Amino acid sequence: MFPFKTREAKASGVPFVALSQLGTARWTRDKISLAREGMVNNAIGYRCVRLIAEAAAGVRWKASEGGEDALALLDNPNPEQSGIELMEAFYGHLQTNGNAYLHGVVLDDGAQPQLPRQIYTLRPDRVTPIIGAHGWPLGWNYKVDRMGKRFMREADGWSPVLHFKLFHPLHDHDGLAPLEAAGKAVDVHNAGAAWAKALIDNSARPSGALVYGKGGDRMTPEQFSRLKQELEELHTGASNAGRPMLLEGGLDWKPMSLTPADMDFIAARHDAAREIALAFGVPPMMLGIPGDNTYSNYKEANMAFWRLTVLPLVEKAGRSLSNWLSVRSQGRIELRPDLESITALTSERDALWARLENASYISDDEKRELAGLPPVTKRGEV
Repeated sequence: MFPFKTREAKASGVPFVALSQLGTARWTRDKISLAREGMVNNAIGYRCVRLIAEAAAGVRWKASEGGEDALALLDNPNPEQSGIELMEAFYGHLQTNGNAYLHGVVLDDGAQPQLPRQIYTLRPDRVTPIIGAHGWPLGWNYKVDRMGKRFMREADGWSPVLHFKLFHPLHDHDGLAPLEAAGKAVDVHNAGAAWAKALIDNSARPSGALVYGKGGDRMTPEQFSRLKQELEELHTGASNAGRPMLLEGGLDWKPMSLTPADMDFIAARHDAAREIALAFGVPPMMLGIPGDNTYSNYKEANMAFWRLTVLPLVEKAGRSLSNWLSVRSQGRIELRPDLESITALTSERDALWARLENASYISDDEKRELAGLPPVTKRGEV
């Protein structure tokens, strides 16, 4: 089918051909471009990643008995980064790529297996798995420019690289990032910003056409050149915004694109921003997006953000770190988030303590256990 439609305007008596073709939408696909468009060039995506990464990295860890060395390692992982900086990069990669990698540096001194001496983050776009015969990774290739490094799983089953990923229903070794799920909304939001900037640069006027003559008359070459020069010099660019255009000789202006009102431009950008926030699990109220009344106030939205987004992520990361470090430890290491250190949960703790204080049917040690505190009376004592 021929893609153009033609129609004739009989009311004015001026024959013309209207060309109409809606092209295929272009979406950002690969993860490197998504990270660039969704975080580097998009304020909503940038703020969502920063909110989650900074909040999750600021949660302190508590360990089971014998896990003091693991806590010290996570607090001071390497000479270049603090523990918060390391985990902020870890959670940030997870939100933008769906995968996060930690490299543990181990000194091979011939002694018994020991905990890593240092931990570093690896950029996910530079890491590729080495798949074995059974479909599981045997190691990892890390490539920077033309230089590469291979990290293979050791004989005791320990891998020097911890791979933490988000669930992906269609891939065995790759995670699905929130930014990838919000890719179309990111493209719509960025395209709206680019369209608004282009409109401002074009004197805040939509594109159109100058129609000349009522009876099929044509301009002379001199008239055409003069008109084109005047349009370029006097009516193009932001500096010429608002300059009136004087039409003569039967010229008429015909708009050829939709206006912002026709496209509901501002509402479309807000909808795209809300969809980006939804993919990340950040309440739109925390981003200043208008039109969202899901939560009655900011405090309630912040509580939902911590309970539904940050804490499940930190809990999963703690379990992965526990399994990874326990292979190189003398005993089992259990890392859990220290909920007492989270100021956003203060109101919940106050309510819990008030309920426990009024519960007369349980002992003090049972109350302390429910509050997450060790018992005062040791086991076996009367």
